Amino acid sequence: VQLQASGGGLVQAEGSLRLSCTASGRTFRDWDMGWFRQAPGKEREFVAAIRWSGGTTIYGNSVKGRFTISRENANKNTIYLQMNSLKPDDTAVYYCAVTPRVALPGLALPSSYSYWGQGTQVTVSS
Repeated sequence: VQLQASGGGLVQAEGSLRLSCTASGRTFRDWDMGWFRQAPGKEREFVAAIRWSGGTTIYGNSVKGRFTISRENANKNTIYLQMNSLKPDDTAVYYCAVTPRVALPGLALPSSYSYWGQGTQVTVSS
């Protein structure tokens, strides 16, 4: 199983970036996917997650209203994270992950996820 994340980079505050992540290597029908981030010296933080159907999404408090997670209809193994109004505090390595269907609160826990991508760096300058 592989998860390939891309789209990170350097952006000025108030700018935007779009991350993408594609899972491969097995059938992921009914699996949910999520994004986490980790800044140096900090614990891994939940960012957003989405159900297989794409109809249900949840967000971490620090990104609500600024970030949007979505799932490609044609290929549900691919998800996106549209990040707007970026702040320096958003600087981190962003990881995508995939999990068999769990209760909604469980989507915010790193321990719920079975497979992880390698991460993509997002740096927001002030």
